[in-house]
Amino acid sequence: MYSNFILCGSAQEGGKAVGTDTIAAIATGLTDAGIGIIRISGEEAFSIILKIFKKKNGDDLDLKDSHRVHYGFICDGEEKFDEVLVLVMKGPHSYTAEDTVEIDCHGGVRVMRRILELVIRHGARTAEPGEFTKRAFLNGRIDLAQAEAVMDLIHAQNDYALKASVSQLGGSVSRKIKFIREKILYAMAFIESALDDPEHISLEGYREQLKEEILSMEGELSYLVDSFSNGRVMTEGIKTVILGKPNVGKSSLMNVLLGEERAIVTNIAGTTRDTLEERLSLGGITLNVVDTAGIRDTQDVVEQIGVDRAKQAALDADLIIYVVDGSGDLDENDEEIMAFIRDKKALVLLNKTDLEMKVSFGELEKKSGKKVIPVSAKEERGLDELEEEIKKNFYGGELRFNDEVIITNVRQKTALEAGLCSIRMVKQSIEEGLPEDFFSIDLMDAYKRLGTVIGEAVEDDLVNEIFHRFCMGK
Repeated sequence: MYSNFILCGSAQEGGKAVGTDTIAAIATGLTDAGIGIIRISGEEAFSIILKIFKKKNGDDLDLKDSHRVHYGFICDGEEKFDEVLVLVMKGPHSYTAEDTVEIDCHGGVRVMRRILELVIRHGARTAEPGEFTKRAFLNGRIDLAQAEAVMDLIHAQNDYALKASVSQLGGSVSRKIKFIREKILYAMAFIESALDDPEHISLEGYREQLKEEILSMEGELSYLVDSFSNGRVMTEGIKTVILGKPNVGKSSLMNVLLGEERAIVTNIAGTTRDTLEERLSLGGITLNVVDTAGIRDTQDVVEQIGVDRAKQAALDADLIIYVVDGSGDLDENDEEIMAFIRDKKALVLLNKTDLEMKVSFGELEKKSGKKVIPVSAKEERGLDELEEEIKKNFYGGELRFNDEVIITNVRQKTALEAGLCSIRMVKQSIEEGLPEDFFSIDLMDAYKRLGTVIGEAVEDDLVNEIFHRFCMGK
């Protein structure tokens, strides 16, 4: 049954990286800076650096020791054109598991480009986006889930996304997937062994035992799939729409959250005519905030378009922040907004608490059915409580990254859902009393589906697409 089972994702032969050509790229930003790094990886990496580097005392580079830093000059023939540090790493103990050299040079764009051109002239080629990490995956140093975590780490927009990426890079997702697959593999092996040798291995009572295992796997996979909702807002940010009547302080709140005068604020109702979108960080949480036109009945055609856009933005929001002017009376526009947000994830901000209040805190909480937070955008009060409430709504307070696994990747979520579906098919077969052969079919499918999370048996086109999204030099 297992003879046709191919495990991909490790392109190693006898523990040695498969032979490849030598690649090179600038690994730091292509802008003037204090330091720049040129990375070289592949079979010719050492021979190339020997041709272009001279130590300070004029000696050639000594390559007998790995992970050593050498001080000297990059030379083009007799011409010295930069003073550098060179780090030599012998495969497989490097990022790519290949012989690797990193040149730490001065960070001028011209300097970095000239060194890269020199490296290419002596036998390397320009690396494709993500090719260094792709080689690390193909050479078995990391799996696909860890490789994707590298890009998430680079693009992390907040502390939560950063911690999740570091956790995944350390193998948190991979370990969980491998643990579940080991249990599936054991179940398949036991069933096949019993079917092949019924005289010595009995399946009597195994259905109930397997059902318990399946229920456990179902729970673990469901948890991972469900974690994607938190993972998505962690990496992409929480789409947050600020709603309210005209002149209640929506734009003032937007400016306070941004820390700059981005939205126009006046005493004239209806100043904001269109949606204004900005990304900001609030206590380590990324919010994609949309300020909207005030919700009210209006005969102004342009303002009405803004009101319609505000309602549409709210329909697509992860979070609605409904701002109420506490110094004014509630009216039919407020009633309309409260009816709109009743079944949505929303927080109510009772604004202008620096003035005499006309709106009762308890009345507003009862009518809206939502958590009400007293704030003053003018005096910048109440924002800490707003931050804490957002954390409770989306992350259940604080995430404990030492023992939680969070899925942040759509591809991984899709594979997990497919694996979960197959596991549930096994459960259904057990409950319907079907023959054990049916269990094996769906168990095998679950095993394969989960394997794609960590890069086993994935198509080359998918691998290329994943790494093509990486930045150059990584």
